[in-house]
Amino acid sequence: MNRTFISCSLACFVSLSGFAGDWPQWLGPTRNNHASSDEKELAKLPNLLKPVWKIKIGGGFSSPIVSSNRVIYYDENGEMEVAHQLDAATGKEIWQTPITSRFGDEWGAGPRSTPFVDGDRVYVQSCSGEFRCLNLADGKIVWATSFEKDFGVKFLGNKADEGTAARRGNNGSGLVHGNAVILPVGSPSGATLVCFDKLDGKILWKAGNDEAAYSSPQVATLSGLEQIVYFAADALLGVDRRSGRQLWRVPVKTFAKRHAATPVISGDNVFINSHTVGLICEKISQQDGQWVAEQSWVNKEAKINLSTPALVGNFFYSQGPAKNFVCVDATTGAVKWQQPGFGRQNSATIAVGEKLLVLTDDGELVLILANPEKYTELGRAQVCGKNWNFPAYADGKLYVRDAHELACYDLHLELPVQQ
Repeated sequence: MNRTFISCSLACFVSLSGFAGDWPQWLGPTRNNHASSDEKELAKLPNLLKPVWKIKIGGGFSSPIVSSNRVIYYDENGEMEVAHQLDAATGKEIWQTPITSRFGDEWGAGPRSTPFVDGDRVYVQSCSGEFRCLNLADGKIVWATSFEKDFGVKFLGNKADEGTAARRGNNGSGLVHGNAVILPVGSPSGATLVCFDKLDGKILWKAGNDEAAYSSPQVATLSGLEQIVYFAADALLGVDRRSGRQLWRVPVKTFAKRHAATPVISGDNVFINSHTVGLICEKISQQDGQWVAEQSWVNKEAKINLSTPALVGNFFYSQGPAKNFVCVDATTGAVKWQQPGFGRQNSATIAVGEKLLVLTDDGELVLILANPEKYTELGRAQVCGKNWNFPAYADGKLYVRDAHELACYDLHLELPVQQ
């Protein structure tokens, strides 16, 4: 097998407009767990980090984002889900906009989808499927859509029998690409994915007959064609970015339809993971005029449940299935090493050059060398409480939240810079 097939991985992902070092969307500037290439390397992590600022916030699993020296976060206030904008330097609030009624279950209350910014707009999605395009300057609504009213997707909450978005919330975060916003609406009546004009909300196309799970879509060029890749409730699928035509579909049946991790794409390869199926590599190609998805390998024991792995070179780094951290060879699926002592179920991993910043669901921040030969830890510190929130990393500053607080840490002040 060709061991250089991962080399073009960073060219596949959408990057939103903004300042160098911004973190404007789910999984970062290029939507693949990598910090901006402008970020400086970090050498060590002290066992005590002091926040630049810290504020009280409401609950939710939505992650903070950073754009043009502003922080956007999304929480709940006991009655409503609310979007907020802060000054990134001070944590001072600039505006807040209520979106819709609060949702909560046994896992916690508050929104679970991460906002995203493009130009002078910020886009926010509620658990119940209320989507809003807001003016970045003042938080006023520019356009809106409702998954239930406009596409017939009923949000049932705990009344639902299965673990799709209709039960646990519309967790997946949409994306901006060109003139379009693409959302995981999840209607089984022809609107799994919906493409809107990003400026006025006009529907450009609808695609698919699958329900939504909790995963977020990606945009990538596979076998020469630009397409949207989405891990739905019962399948992995690819859709033509321009027309919305479904190109290929791979059934993936898992317990409770709990597809939470975002697909990772490198070259013509799509990687997915869940607690039921493990870690899978599908190669996408065109053969005799037909689109074909072929399974290159599967590691059924690499049951990475909620975390989206970070791909550095030819190797994945991620929270593993046994309160551990793992390194997996992306060309074969073989586990290179595993290290105990990482939270419970979910850790967020950010690649910063050849280092990894890992936030565990116990609130520990760990700095690791991205080395496939052995585990090398460069320090760890407690930075927040229990969480399932992906942090944002922009211009050397880490923004972390849990169910009660949002904090900013300047790692360049705390860490010696590698020469």
